[in-house]
Amino acid sequence: MRIGELSVRTGASRRSLRYYEQQGLLVSARSPSGQRCYDDDHVQRVALIQAFLAAGMSSRTIALMVPCMTEPNMNRARQALTAMNQERNRLSSTIDSLVAARAALDHLIDVNRDFLANVVDDQPRTD
Repeated sequence: MRIGELSVRTGASRRSLRYYEQQGLLVSARSPSGQRCYDDDHVQRVALIQAFLAAGMSSRTIALMVPCMTEPNMNRARQALTAMNQERNRLSSTIDSLVAARAALDHLIDVNRDFLANVVDDQPRTD
């Protein structure tokens, strides 16, 4: 498939796809006329790249992991494992912070609902 179809299938802009390729995150074959050619595996790869970017990973960090996924060797696997563990720890910490923020927000929602349940005509109930 060409870049336009990959863009449609993944929701990534053509510009993003070219950027992913420039950063070494995505590798395309080239037609005799120089056009980029992708296969179905690229759809999954783009989804993975987008998920990692949305989670706050840098393209540089993702690039450390890509060679391990496509052309593994001992050195690449070790580098990738280090990067993966660091990112997993960072994500876990972020998730913990988000869970705490959600719990605090849930508490404030409950307090606000209780307040509103006890207000009549913009005046607090006094009974």
